[in-house]
Amino acid sequence: MAVDEDFNYEAALSACASRDEQALQGLYKQESRRLLGVVLRIVRDKQIAEDVVHDTFVSIWTKAATFDFERGSGRGWIYSIARHRALSLVRKDLRNVSVDEETLEALEANGQFEASTQLAEAFEMNVDLGQLQGCLDRLDTPKRNSILFAYVDGCSHSEIAERVKAPLGTVKAWIRRGIASLRECLG
Repeated sequence: MAVDEDFNYEAALSACASRDEQALQGLYKQESRRLLGVVLRIVRDKQIAEDVVHDTFVSIWTKAATFDFERGSGRGWIYSIARHRALSLVRKDLRNVSVDEETLEALEANGQFEASTQLAEAFEMNVDLGQLQGCLDRLDTPKRNSILFAYVDGCSHSEIAERVKAPLGTVKAWIRRGIASLRECLG
């Protein structure tokens, strides 16, 4: 399957938002093999990776209208969907603990199962948020604020530039570098 180096991802996503099935097929032909490779490295199971890639293209089809050209490239958006799905699946599998039927029945009978599940989820969320907060605290103020404006407040890059009184290119660089630092810190 040949890869078209001049493929216009943004135009394809715009066409998908208009329900152009040919555009989705074009995206699939262009990226499915490489997406499968990326996902396979994360989930390490070919069948699961194929399912994740399928779900990624379903998500692209249903969410293409939400793609924001100012926030990044179309290709990057597609890969972020695939990586997010794959990582979520891996994290979910890591959280699952096998319990035999007898133990599960005993826990349910005592009402402890639901309480222990909620406690474990709350603890894990606090650990994750604590680690994220620690990593955010390590960033310099402009990067941290730009990331928070983008991902917590949902601001576009232009809106962030107005808020922090900085050039648009500088804000984009702060966000890009800040996210790279967060990945390194959390990784």
